[in-house]
Amino acid sequence: MQSFKHHFLMAMPHLEDPNFAGSLIYLCDHDHNGCMGVIANRPLEITLDALFEQLSLGGDDSPHRNAPVYYGGPMHKDRGFILHIGDSQEWDSSVQVEDGIALTTSMDILQALADDTGPEDFLVCLGCAGWDVGQLEDELKENAWLTVEGQGSVLFNTPPAERLTAAAGILGVDLNLMTRNAGHA
Repeated sequence: MQSFKHHFLMAMPHLEDPNFAGSLIYLCDHDHNGCMGVIANRPLEITLDALFEQLSLGGDDSPHRNAPVYYGGPMHKDRGFILHIGDSQEWDSSVQVEDGIALTTSMDILQALADDTGPEDFLVCLGCAGWDVGQLEDELKENAWLTVEGQGSVLFNTPPAERLTAAAGILGVDLNLMTRNAGHA
């Protein structure tokens, strides 16, 4: 089985599911149990300031107060998934996705962001995306997604509205030039 961990999934133009249309997903895990990731290009209309306040974390002086919170996917929408640069060993509930990129779900990283002692490069996502065993592979066969190895620069140094285009650009593809009709060879 090929693992797509640390890969981007780019929604093809004909994918009309409102949960995923126009989405760039970063896959954090893919193994014999299925896979999960977070949508990295759909900021919500709330900022970390609102999250800090709701969770009573302080953060009035945090330089991250105006950072957007992202729609991470339709699963576990009440849970936070923080994708960030750094080492997973620094946080209570964290996994290393790739060298230098970790996914953390514990409150200690949000407190650190509020206190300005956390990572500089991060995405706070509410919810995640997940696939059962074989489901993603079936969707790939149906041409619903395009894949390419993930890059931290796309996640953390590219504006959200440009991330899908930047990821496709890694392959030299312009999604705007692709047809909405899928074909099979």
